[in-house]
Amino acid sequence: MWRVVLAVLLVISLISGSAQANRLHNAFVEVNYPVKPETSFLAGRTTTSRSRSDPSWRNATDDVIRKIRMNNININVTKAPGMSDSNITLQIIQTRKSFPFGTAVNSDYYNNASQAKYRDFIGKHFTWAVPENSLKWGYIEPVRGQKNYQSGLDMVNGLRSQGLKVRGHNLVWAVPKFVQPWVQALAGEELRQAVKDHVEETMNKTRGLVEHWDVVNENLHGTWYQDRLHDPDYSIEIYRIAHDTDPTVHLFLNDYSVVTGTDTQRYLEEARKFKAANVGLYGMGTQCHFHDNTEPDPDLIKQRLDLLSEAGLHIWVTEMDVGAVDENTRADYYDRALRSLYGHPAVDGILIWGFWDERHWRGEKACLASGDDLTLNAAGRLVFDLLENQWMTHQTHTLSESGDSFTVRAFHGDYELHVILGKKERADLKQTFTLSQGQDVFVKVDITGY
Repeated sequence: MWRVVLAVLLVISLISGSAQANRLHNAFVEVNYPVKPETSFLAGRTTTSRSRSDPSWRNATDDVIRKIRMNNININVTKAPGMSDSNITLQIIQTRKSFPFGTAVNSDYYNNASQAKYRDFIGKHFTWAVPENSLKWGYIEPVRGQKNYQSGLDMVNGLRSQGLKVRGHNLVWAVPKFVQPWVQALAGEELRQAVKDHVEETMNKTRGLVEHWDVVNENLHGTWYQDRLHDPDYSIEIYRIAHDTDPTVHLFLNDYSVVTGTDTQRYLEEARKFKAANVGLYGMGTQCHFHDNTEPDPDLIKQRLDLLSEAGLHIWVTEMDVGAVDENTRADYYDRALRSLYGHPAVDGILIWGFWDERHWRGEKACLASGDDLTLNAAGRLVFDLLENQWMTHQTHTLSESGDSFTVRAFHGDYELHVILGKKERADLKQTFTLSQGQDVFVKVDITGY
């Protein structure tokens, strides 16, 4: 009958330098924060506070978010003469965000059939996950030769079936208290071989299942393997083994006190050293466990991320949480931290280190959901309002108000476009498309046959 012409054209925006369009680590938006009071709205109340350095950080950070996390959807509608604009409505609905938001997941709970609410919560609210413990060497092989990969693999496969991507954490942990006693009894070539065998076996078992691997965890703060082998560069060798085993997976450093503390310069120097060694290093994991009862400082976060970005590597926030007994204070802390991190051009993904009071290493003071029903508290309502409302795009436009051609500034992700003529949605006019970083989308809708 009538042919409906539907087209989605992707056009790369005019960004100076194609390489810069793909990664914005060096395209920093310069911001200055004047000193004035700040008002935040959370959990049905208004609170006023002053940041130690840059109290008007929020507007500046939101401006960065609009620049780096969004692009334009340009819509053009062709209609037959005489059609009433007031009877033509378009809905632009984001179905999935591109920016990775994830959580740490406990395999004992996730694999437990009685914990369906825990699994469902993860599938509903997150797009990435990381095993909390079940892929660590100490969990897999606490006693030499007695290995348990199944728990971690079952969880990883379950997460993937829910549509989540997974980070591998971690192959080796060099902090002495996390090295198994049987490993501590080894030395020399026997120790080297044990590490090599574990790295190769674990990476082969998870091949194609995880996107990232934290290879040597907290290398800034733990040097047990280097000390035992009298080889200060032994961690580099472990990365080389990992890269040779699976060149397709992205390898990360992962450490603490590099954004929330003062080890930033040391971490930058370490990243440059590993990058220069050509061992396949892809990214830097920043753990971001903010201290109890300490308001995250947006200015310090920005300064430290600016410095880390000089390594020219991908930066992920791999383990993020805050600590405050009062849930409204906790909500404000999460708000400040998440806005600062999401609003920095160097950050490619954010994972929180748990969300439920019954399964959070810091307990109630850091959680977003409480009780058997995983009821969102003030912090949880704030966080998921950011992730699923403020930082996603859902708009409705009637042509009598928007005109035949209009532009929507929208967050990166997958979209559906629905066309409603009068009061009836036309399923044959539905379109799907993806809005990507550095690209605008042009959508043409032809309704001349209606």
